[in-house]
Amino acid sequence: MQKITEKRQFHRSITFMSWLLCALLLLSCEQQEPQPQAEDMPTTTGYSGTIISVGDSLTAGLGVMEDDAWPAIVEKNLQNNGYHWQVVNAGISGETSSGILSRIKWILARKPQVVILETGGNDGLRGIPLSVVRKNINNAVQLLQEGNVTVILAGMQIVQNLGPDYTSEFAEIYPSIAREQGCILIPFFLREVAGEPALNQADMIHPNEDGHKIIAETVYPFVLQALQEYL
Repeated sequence: MQKITEKRQFHRSITFMSWLLCALLLLSCEQQEPQPQAEDMPTTTGYSGTIISVGDSLTAGLGVMEDDAWPAIVEKNLQNNGYHWQVVNAGISGETSSGILSRIKWILARKPQVVILETGGNDGLRGIPLSVVRKNINNAVQLLQEGNVTVILAGMQIVQNLGPDYTSEFAEIYPSIAREQGCILIPFFLREVAGEPALNQADMIHPNEDGHKIIAETVYPFVLQALQEYL
C-alpha cells in the first residue's frame, strides 16, 4: 500500500511539473504586444494614488475580461474597503525581465506610488543566465525605488528543466533582491493556482476568472502593506 501511495504521489508530481513546464513554454512564446503609450493610460483624477501592475500575460489577464483580471479585482477590493486607489494593468503578454527594464522610464512617467512587479518566468525557461535575470530585476527595482516608488516584487518559480541548481538559484533571486533592496516580496505569485484545473482555462496555463480571484487574494495583503506608507 505504501508503494502504491508513493507511486501516485510521484505521478502527481510529474503531472504538475509537466504542466508548469508547458505553461512557461507557451508564455515565453507569446508575441509581444505593442508597448502602451502614456496617453493611453487612465488619469488619476479623484484617486488617492496609483498602483501599476507590471508583468506578462498572467498580469495582463489573457483570456479573461479586463474587469476579471487580478489587478481590477485588487482595485475593487481596495475601493470596497475604503482605499480610493487606482490599480493600472500594465501587463504585456510575453514580457521578460529585459522588457520590464526597458519600460521603467515609461512606468515612472505615470508617477505611481506603488508598482507590483511580476517577471522572470519567461527568462527562466529560455535558460537566460541567472546573472542577467537577477541584474535586470534588481536594476528595475532599484530604478523604481530611486523614483520614490514602493515596489512589491512577485516571486516566481520554474520547473527543473535546466537542472536543480538553476531552479533553486532562480527561486532565490526574488527573496535575495527583496532583502538587498528592502522591497516587499510576494513569496509565490501563483500560490494555490498553479496546476489547479478548476482555477485555470482549458489550456491549463492562464488562470480563469476564479484563478484571478485567488491571485488577487494573494496579492492584496501585500498591497495593503505598501499603502501603509501613504495613509
